[in-house]
Amino acid sequence: MCITMTFAPFSIQVPGSTANLGPGFDSVGMALSMYLTVNVFPSREQKITYFGRELQSLNGEKDNLILQAASMVADAYDKELPCCSLEVESELPLSRGLGSSAAAIVAGIEWANRVLSLSLSKEEKTLFACKMEGHPDNVVPSLIGGLAISWYDENQVETVHVTDLSVELVLTIPSFELATSMAREALPPSLAHSEAVQASAVSNVLVASLLRDDWKRAGKMMNKDRFHEPYRQQWFPDFTEIKEKAAEAGAYGSAISGAGPAMVSFVPAGSGERVCEQIANAFEGYECKAVSPDVKGVLVQQLSLPA
Repeated sequence: MCITMTFAPFSIQVPGSTANLGPGFDSVGMALSMYLTVNVFPSREQKITYFGRELQSLNGEKDNLILQAASMVADAYDKELPCCSLEVESELPLSRGLGSSAAAIVAGIEWANRVLSLSLSKEEKTLFACKMEGHPDNVVPSLIGGLAISWYDENQVETVHVTDLSVELVLTIPSFELATSMAREALPPSLAHSEAVQASAVSNVLVASLLRDDWKRAGKMMNKDRFHEPYRQQWFPDFTEIKEKAAEAGAYGSAISGAGPAMVSFVPAGSGERVCEQIANAFEGYECKAVSPDVKGVLVQQLSLPA
C-alpha cells in the first residue's frame, strides 16, 4: 500500500555513461548523450510501465532499481513514497556497459527527492547513488554530467568535475549482454606491488591527460590498462580488431565501456559519424553509434498535461 498525493507531473531525464576509460577503473566516467526518461504522475497505486523493445523484460518486476533507489532515500528520512505512476523509456541498452543501472538509480533518487520535497544537495544525491551502486564511476557523471573523476569510501565522495570536453565518442555495441557480476569475476583478487605501481602510473597519466584535454596522450594510456582489460578481453571476440580499426579511422584510443561488452572509442570532435561508419562497415553484428559528452547531468522538468 502507498499513500495518495496530489502533485504536478514531472519528467526526469538521466544521461547514460561510459566508465573506466581503460585504466580509470571504478573511478573515472563520462556522461553520454543517450538518455533514460521517466515521467512521473500521481496515482492510486505504485505502478511502473516500461516502453520500448529493450525494456519489455522489466515490466511486471516488483523490485526494480528505480523503486529500490527511491525507497532507499525515503527510508533514510523515515518517509513513505506516495503512489505514483511512472512511464519509463530508455535509449540505453541493458547490460552493455553504458550505465543503464546507474541511470535507473539516479532517476529513483530524483523521484524521491521531488515527491518528498527533500531538496537534496548534489553531494547528498551523489552519496546515496554511490552507496547503492558501490562505486562512483557511472552514477556521478549521470548525476552531474561531463567527465567525473571520483573517490568514494562509503561515507564521502570526492569528485573532480570537467565539462570542457573537445571530443566525441563512438560506441560499438554487440547484440549480446554481459552481466557486470560475470565481468567482475574475471578480475584477480589482488595485484603484485610492482604491477599495481605500473597500473597506478598509467591511470595517473590518463587522468592528468584528461584534465589537460590531451586526448592523444589519454588514448595511449587507454591501451596500457592493467586493472581490468587484460582479464576481461576474453569476453570480447573482436576486442583487438575493433581497437585497431578505430585507431586506423583516427580514434585517439578505445576501451571496454564499463564492464562491457560495448566498446567506446574517443575521436576528434566532428569525426564521430565518419569513424562510426568505418567501424560499422568492418564488423557485422554490432550497432555503431556516434555520441557526444552530456555536460548537464540529470534534468527534472514539469510536464504539461494535454488540455
